[in-house]
Amino acid sequence: MTVLASELKASYAFVERNFFLTKRYWGWELAFLVYSVAGALSISLIGASVGDDRLLLSLIVGAIFWNYLSVVFGWIAETIAVERWEGTLEYTFMAPVRRWTQLLGSCAYAMVYGLVHTAVILVVLVLFFPQLNPGAMNLTTAGVFMALGSFSFVGIGMMAAILPLLYVERGAQMTFVIQSCLLLVSGVYYSIEVLPPWMQVIAHLSPATYVLEGVRAGLLDGTPVSELLGDVVPLIIMGIVLIPAGLWAFARAERYAKRTGKLKRVG
Repeated sequence: MTVLASELKASYAFVERNFFLTKRYWGWELAFLVYSVAGALSISLIGASVGDDRLLLSLIVGAIFWNYLSVVFGWIAETIAVERWEGTLEYTFMAPVRRWTQLLGSCAYAMVYGLVHTAVILVVLVLFFPQLNPGAMNLTTAGVFMALGSFSFVGIGMMAAILPLLYVERGAQMTFVIQSCLLLVSGVYYSIEVLPPWMQVIAHLSPATYVLEGVRAGLLDGTPVSELLGDVVPLIIMGIVLIPAGLWAFARAERYAKRTGKLKRVG
């Protein structure tokens, strides 16, 4: 128990460190928030322009919850890039801290940051579109799918974090490629049925597909979680598989980076 408490304190230290990084670069964070709000409004106005409240709400859900999932994914995937940028990557990886401790702290901060970021966007959209009726929405269903989706994206984010570790010059850009592919196949702004058949197969391998289907069912139709087990079960399986897989892959990449001297490189 003493060892566990010590590791949890170390995880909190990484949470606090990431908070101070956000505070230090508050200008970038504000710019990203304004960009996200403008993007969500631009997408949502498509539904408003055709006078279809259901389409409007569907687009709002896609914009809001994709923002949350992408923020969680991005923070985890860019952890290595930030460490390298700050010049602390080698020191962090040589510190007597278990790697899961560091990743746990980074993931916890990513989820909290994503919730705050998304809450701001949600408030703006609700104020901008007063015709929405929150009373008919099943917020419990939306919350459950957000939580399950977060764990799945944590595993993918850990794997994506390997890229900046192994590819110093272009690894960070490669994480955006992964995020863009997930956006394309996950039905964020449209039903996956409009995709070619081979892309629909890939769509069912993305946790974001199930998250968005569940959230939309909860908010548009008030569907309870008990009626969406077909989306819940895949998310649970993905979370169970992807998080250990991400930890295993990251550990192997770390050993390789240490052996080849990639931790020292900054460009």
